[in-house]
Amino acid sequence: MKRDPQRPEECAGRPEPPPLSPALLPSPPGEAEGAELKPTPPVWIFGYGSLVWRPGFEFTSRKVGFIRGYSRRFWQGDTFHRGSERMPGRVVTLLEDGGACTWGVAYEVRGEQIAASLQYLNMREAVLGGYDTKLVKFHPQEKDAEEPILALVYIATPQNPSYLGPASEEDIAAQIIVSSGCAGHNIEYLLRLADFMRYFCPQAEDKHLFSIEEALISILPCLYYTEDSLEETASVPQKSKG
Repeated sequence: MKRDPQRPEECAGRPEPPPLSPALLPSPPGEAEGAELKPTPPVWIFGYGSLVWRPGFEFTSRKVGFIRGYSRRFWQGDTFHRGSERMPGRVVTLLEDGGACTWGVAYEVRGEQIAASLQYLNMREAVLGGYDTKLVKFHPQEKDAEEPILALVYIATPQNPSYLGPASEEDIAAQIIVSSGCAGHNIEYLLRLADFMRYFCPQAEDKHLFSIEEALISILPCLYYTEDSLEETASVPQKSKG
């Protein structure tokens, strides 16, 4: 499969990013002469989709864990990274769900990494993806973890124009199979996310994700069989009618 570019700006035709919201940036140190300079606190960014395997920005550390109160759903359309205007792909967003939790990866960014990572994600997630930002409590997987970490997360809501909403697992799988964008095929996106859950969070359940993976795997042999059958038919000499 096509390898993901490291940054979305490698794809042609990108719009210019809007300025970052001041609320997302750390407060500057005192400007008065002689004021004591305090270290900038770290910022944590939680990823639950392609960010779990391809953050695309520099970070200081990463932790696998989960956030509560949300379910992951393939309900967001994608006309850039994993699809096109003619054939949108499907990527994940978060749905408020009081009894659920979503597993992913939180990245710690410090110092100069903060502005650079937020500027990059502003383009990748907000401008090109249609996502909004929110602060959530992230619970690390580590057994000795203390308090939850406040983390920034990107969520696509039904109000954005690319939102597709619910569909059956079979319909979602069928749409993923035929979609591809500048970051690669939509199939790769699904399988990488399923692999992350399987290898890094084996104790967690994600019925929605694995049901779509199962539906996709069941459809693919049918497609290959049809193509092989057509090739075999074309290679068989046809009897002349006499």
